[in-house]
Amino acid sequence: MNALDWLLDADPAIRWQALRDLTDAPADQVAAERARVAVEGWGAQLLAMRRDDGQWDIGKADTEWITLLALGLLRDMGLDPTCDEARAAIDLVRHVPWHNPWAEWDGQRVFDGEVEPCINGRIVAIGAYFGLDVTAVVKRLLGEQMADGGWNCEQENGSTRGSFHTTINVLEGLLQHERAGGGSDKLTTATARGQVYLLERGLLRRLSTGGLIDPEFSRFSYPTGWHYDVLRGLDYLRDAAVPPDPRLAEAIEVVRAKEDDDGRWPLENPHESEMVNARVRDLGFDMDEGEGRPSRWNTLRAMRVLAWFERGG
Repeated sequence: MNALDWLLDADPAIRWQALRDLTDAPADQVAAERARVAVEGWGAQLLAMRRDDGQWDIGKADTEWITLLALGLLRDMGLDPTCDEARAAIDLVRHVPWHNPWAEWDGQRVFDGEVEPCINGRIVAIGAYFGLDVTAVVKRLLGEQMADGGWNCEQENGSTRGSFHTTINVLEGLLQHERAGGGSDKLTTATARGQVYLLERGLLRRLSTGGLIDPEFSRFSYPTGWHYDVLRGLDYLRDAAVPPDPRLAEAIEVVRAKEDDDGRWPLENPHESEMVNARVRDLGFDMDEGEGRPSRWNTLRAMRVLAWFERGG
């Protein structure tokens, strides 16, 4: 089975995106497949794991964080935010508060954000996708952009340079907010500066020395959580309709080099940090066959990134 057929033989969350991004399938066929995410496969399983109050709970203390991670997975799957299942899910959790007695944001609603831009970027991405008002969080993020065009959670501790991890989370959030009708001249300018931050560094190198920032950037994981890697950076640029740029050549070669003889890409670098909670095996099921094995999520993203780059946009 070739790689495309392998994707089309997958869960609806993979299948509808493969139809949209890798075939000439008509829009009504894509929409019909997308509608299955709410009622079949991974999406339906994840929705069914909620408690009566709408939150997810896998025995961890930070239930609101697990809920945010689960909603992020549903966004990745492409759950239609206008469908009845999505509206019911978000209506139950739109007012969920943080529970952190040591933090200044203890008790405030999760979708009002907190202080770290990497987390706030994800809150914006999820909130905007599901139709919540995250304008105040966006305003905060726009005011926190650094001189080099990036963002960094360590800025409050004295950092003066952007971080790839933080910047990609913020850029994904701003893109989703813009698509939800929150565009502005200030947002457009900030987004362009953030994209230049990535491009000037070729998605993986230091601007000052040209050295590789982190070998982990060339290893592709899913779910990515707060972590950056080259595939995530490329897929964001594709999604944002940024024209392919010669400065991406090395990053594209990193992707091409990981393709196996069957045209598939492996799951790499599972993140054994707090993001382990986002891995679907902790929620009761798996979406991939394990580290080192071919990954449908990574294969889908790699194939559409290469198609975008090769056709020139």
